Amino acid sequence: MSEEFEIKNKVASSGLVNFDLTDLVPKGIRKGIDLKDFLFMEMILKEKDFREKVAAINPEEYRDQYVYIYNSADAIVPLWAYFLITAKLTDVTKKIIFGNKEDLEVMLMHNAIQTYNFDELKDKRVLVKGCSDKEIPENAYIELVEQLKPIVKSLMFGEACSNVPIFKN
Repeated sequence: MSEEFEIKNKVASSGLVNFDLTDLVPKGIRKGIDLKDFLFMEMILKEKDFREKVAAINPEEYRDQYVYIYNSADAIVPLWAYFLITAKLTDVTKKIIFGNKEDLEVMLMHNAIQTYNFDELKDKRVLVKGCSDKEIPENAYIELVEQLKPIVKSLMFGEACSNVPIFKN
């Protein structure tokens, strides 16, 4: 007996919209500046020496990059020191922050989520992709739910074959 079998993609016909947060990750080089390298004996800020080292920075080395300024030394650094470096680089960088690389990623994802137009997801069943080869800060998922809850029909997390329902409106 011969029967025809048709393979149907139930996920494709379900109206489920896949959303991958990695699509929002800003592309570009991330570069850190450790204030320790600007300190005398890696522990004392001497204003004249500090200003000379800041003046010697080549801004072109940071052009169109995402920069984070941090201090790995056990030294107290006055706030104006961060001002000087920021003033030197702000015209050429895409973004400059105080903190570590993780802080930078949280800030970048925050900005990306806050400025993204989610209108295409209005009244849709949305599945936020769970697996990724890029690091996504956990806070990005929290902010995403804040943005999506008022507009989507339902939200799930994971993969189409094994997802976790988050809510239904």
